[in-house]
Amino acid sequence: MAELPDVRFLTVAEVAEIMRVSKMTVYRLVHAGELPAVRFGRSYRVPETAVTEALNRPISDVG
Repeated sequence: MAELPDVRFLTVAEVAEIMRVSKMTVYRLVHAGELPAVRFGRSYRVPETAVTEALNRPISDVG
């Protein structure tokens, strides 16, 4: 059997807490394709590495 990579998945609530935003903001990021996620049934799981990468991205000024 093939080895699965050691990936830790976070819930939307956990991501929101880490990023200090609302759960709705996390859902918006996921639906916009800015934050990759996997859907398990009716819920989403976000790879921990994706959250780390998102937090390390430079912030662009919109306006």
